[in-house]
Amino acid sequence: MELSFLGTGSGVPSKGRNVSALALQLLEERGATWLFDCGEATQHQILHTSIRPRRIEKIFITHLHGDHIFGLPGLLGSRSFQGGDTPLTVYGPKGIEAFVETALLVSGTRLKYDLEVMEFVEGTVFEDHQFVVTAQLLDHGMPSYGFRIVEKDLPGTLLVDKLRALGIRPGPIYQQIKQGKMITLENGKVIDGREFVGPPQKGRVVAIMGDTRYCEASIELAKEADVLVHEATFGAAEAQLAHDYFHSTTVQAAEVAKRAEAKQLILTHISSRYQGDMCDKLLEEAKAIFPNTAIASDFMSFSLAKKK
Repeated sequence: MELSFLGTGSGVPSKGRNVSALALQLLEERGATWLFDCGEATQHQILHTSIRPRRIEKIFITHLHGDHIFGLPGLLGSRSFQGGDTPLTVYGPKGIEAFVETALLVSGTRLKYDLEVMEFVEGTVFEDHQFVVTAQLLDHGMPSYGFRIVEKDLPGTLLVDKLRALGIRPGPIYQQIKQGKMITLENGKVIDGREFVGPPQKGRVVAIMGDTRYCEASIELAKEADVLVHEATFGAAEAQLAHDYFHSTTVQAAEVAKRAEAKQLILTHISSRYQGDMCDKLLEEAKAIFPNTAIASDFMSFSLAKKK
């Protein structure tokens, strides 16, 4: 599991930062990539990475401001032109379906894969045997959501040494044992597979916020998350400006991480007014409250190791 930042700027693209897009790489878990927001030129940003559009399985949109969705029609079309033929689902607030359908219709774009657009409200957005994704409304100038992505607990590791001590050699039987089945050995002895599997591995939790002021919903979504991705459009000195424009400061993002008891905070959605060394000051402001903080830049990646 890896977070790859494709755009970390706010509002408009700048020379140093493109607008919002974040890839959650789940190649080991499901051979797929999930995208969160798709600002203008996201497909151009992807060209500089190892991400393959045909592997993009789901796209989650936090809200409908242009810097979060204007790259979506182009990416959907290019995915088809480049031979992508597997289904793709776009999840977004009310209005995302009309935006996608209109853009594809007016441009005469025909996709070679099945596209499903699902509009959501608060609650469970997606769930299968591996993951649960929930959304909660934040505090922004238009409906903007945060997502909590929870990996379901993984099966425990096979206690190989214990099996070998009984003379059970590796083979197909190991898979049956790991599934917790009752197994009859060649010598007639019956073993319970559950006794040879370690405790379940706790799944990882990722919280990704859309544009928002400081609010309780962000704290709830980020509760004990392994990593929280939170906007920090402004520095601490611009707190009033952040409030007026429905955004957060570095300090407010850090307070969310602290109150939520998250393990790591990554700041993104940085205003273009902050260049070069000014970003170092933004990071210092957040770290004074929540030490385990990083500030994202375009093409930066963060790996989330499996829990032991």
